[in-house]
Amino acid sequence: MKAVGFYRSLPIDSDEALVDLDIPAPTPGPRDLLVRVQAVSVNPVDTKVRARVTPAQGQPHILGYDAVGVVEAVGSQASLFQPGDAVFYAGDIGRPGTNAELHCVDERIVGHKPASLSLAEAAAMPLTAITAWEALFDRLDVRKAVPGAADAILIIGGAGGVGSIATQLARQLTDLTVITTASRPETAAWSRALGAHHVVDHTKPLAAEVAALGLGAPGFVFSTTNTSQHLGQIADLIAAQGRLVLIDDPDCLDILPFKRKSVSTHWEFMFTRSMFNTADIVEQGRLLDEVARLVDAGTLKTTFAESFGRISATNLRRAQAMIESGRAKGKIVLEGWA
Repeated sequence: MKAVGFYRSLPIDSDEALVDLDIPAPTPGPRDLLVRVQAVSVNPVDTKVRARVTPAQGQPHILGYDAVGVVEAVGSQASLFQPGDAVFYAGDIGRPGTNAELHCVDERIVGHKPASLSLAEAAAMPLTAITAWEALFDRLDVRKAVPGAADAILIIGGAGGVGSIATQLARQLTDLTVITTASRPETAAWSRALGAHHVVDHTKPLAAEVAALGLGAPGFVFSTTNTSQHLGQIADLIAAQGRLVLIDDPDCLDILPFKRKSVSTHWEFMFTRSMFNTADIVEQGRLLDEVARLVDAGTLKTTFAESFGRISATNLRRAQAMIESGRAKGKIVLEGWA
């Protein structure tokens, strides 16, 4: 089968950073689905794994953590799906990725594809939707107010993949005032179109930007990017007893400045459930089915922004280069096989 992977960790401008492969098809395990992959999207985690992972000698490492496709076969103990079902999911970072024509995935972390979306539109959503949902409702617990705080959330990086869906979830499913950050007119417009009440400029001191809105100190902050750069400003602007969640990878995270405000700090890593086979792993599949329901009801929109053509090493290198540039908005998708 066709696939795309890498043998060595190389800069994305190298022709060998990602290469086209012809490898054997996988065999599904007992709880697995064997999925024929029709479209994939690209996330920052793809670039991070490519930069940090050294594949086993002579063995390619297959990336890809978003997919939409059709179930080809099911494992001996699988019961949630049948061959022919259209599905979408974000996979498992500990297993081969979705940049392959056929892919095995635990059925418990899979959802039914939203019927109203195209393949590309659906492929844009799983990883970011899971991340945003878990961050807002499991980690920050935004439905539980912070006493005395402004009933507001600041989402740093509002036009990125996670920020784009987090903005919608916060606007549509809560009563919070949604403040996002952006630094360019086009990304600010994108964020407003997805439901942000206010957009501030993250190239300026965020505490002053948020204070100028006149809302008071927000109870919640969701930092999707450049957390270490903004940490001091977050400590200044967040309400006492507020809650902070982050998803990026700061080299160092000094949270001592939050002590005086009793701010709780949370990590969100959407692969935790699959990585540790947690007792509630099936909640991830249920979450995706709820996202699909909200999409088909018109409550949520896809965050698909741009197609980079068919799934190939050349096009995936181009997509990862855009992610690494920090200038992407929404999600980049590839559909079909070259």
